[in-house]
Amino acid sequence: MKSGIALLAGCLLATAAVAQQPVDRIVAIVGTRPILASQVEEEMVQAQAQGQPVPSDSAGRVAMRRSILDRLVELELLVQQAQRDTSIKITDQEVLDQVEQTYQNVHKQFASEVEFREQIKQAHFGSVEEWRRWLADEQRRQLYAQRLIEAQRQKGKLKPIPPTDAQMHEFWEQNKAQQARRPATVGFRQIVIPPMPDSAAKRRAYQLAESLVVQLRHGGDFAAAAKRFSGDSASAAQGGELGWFRRGVMVKEFEDWAFHMKPGEISDPVETAFGFHIINIERTQPAEVLGRHILIMPDISPDQIAKARTLADSVHGALAQTGGAAFDVLAKAHADPQEPKIVEDVPFDKLPPEYQGPIAADTALGLKPVITLGADSPRPKFVVLDVTSRHAEGELSFDDVKLNIRQTLGDQLAIRHFIDQLKRQTYIDIRL
Repeated sequence: MKSGIALLAGCLLATAAVAQQPVDRIVAIVGTRPILASQVEEEMVQAQAQGQPVPSDSAGRVAMRRSILDRLVELELLVQQAQRDTSIKITDQEVLDQVEQTYQNVHKQFASEVEFREQIKQAHFGSVEEWRRWLADEQRRQLYAQRLIEAQRQKGKLKPIPPTDAQMHEFWEQNKAQQARRPATVGFRQIVIPPMPDSAAKRRAYQLAESLVVQLRHGGDFAAAAKRFSGDSASAAQGGELGWFRRGVMVKEFEDWAFHMKPGEISDPVETAFGFHIINIERTQPAEVLGRHILIMPDISPDQIAKARTLADSVHGALAQTGGAAFDVLAKAHADPQEPKIVEDVPFDKLPPEYQGPIAADTALGLKPVITLGADSPRPKFVVLDVTSRHAEGELSFDDVKLNIRQTLGDQLAIRHFIDQLKRQTYIDIRL
């Protein structure tokens, strides 16, 4: 959405600009829908209100109008195609929510209600409600276009098209002035060692999970049980809700159950590295399920925490020795499989505070003292950290952003190809 003040200012400028034209006219037809000259002028002044320079010469303004018209034609193509797709739904509530958010953002930028309503009048809207209706139409069209692109991606019909080197360099030259500076970055490899529950703690957790399964299968309140017992704090607050998910999101043991269950079923206790899960599938659709879970996590004793710290010190010592054990061997034997082992060029200020201290204190590459994550929590982890690279803050180069450019351009080219297909299938008459 356009920002509030710019949006209202743009409306005012656009209305004034259109008022200077003797008669509005059709500048393009897409399918059976016309695009008016006033729409092009409005987009031009919206761009000006948001800081985009508008050419002062007539040829430059003609070129800008044509560029804007091309964008409006493409948006109309996407909207019409989305409206033909019965799987794409835009609810009135979605649109109203977006309009309300924009209204609130705009309204709070004015000192008083009188000033706000005066600006609405200056923009030649008869009332605030008329302005809101205009916003609703704009938002609905944008949502249709976005949903169509999303749907095409989900169906595998909008796969990225690899750009050429020339296209990537051209994109870089056009956009490098807007690039932020490269932050200071660090690359490292790590072995994260969590404390493991002993057999007695696992047995107690399993027994609790088993008793809950019995209660739930006899009509117990799943949401209430999740809020009371689940160790997954994020979902527990929502009664165990996980939302819709596909394969590849959860760990394998969890998915092996979830994708073979019927709606309404309660699973047996499912053991993963996190503990014991009780799964409830609410709805299914092709390749996707809507589910909830309760995670029963075995308790970790102080002795198990101490053993994990001792193991981390031992792994650190083995890596520190000349000709010591290979990193991959130690990682395979002791690392938490849920934690990344190799991290490349992460911005220093994005690191957890526990990492920042040792790395800032010793700027050399190599092993750092063992790091404790969550020292005050009941489940701390211990990190054997080996810094492999450091890069100072500086200007970004093409090579720094090459992968991002490839991905961005690949997505853009795929959308461009899709729009070109729609153009070949749709009647378009340009009259500008």
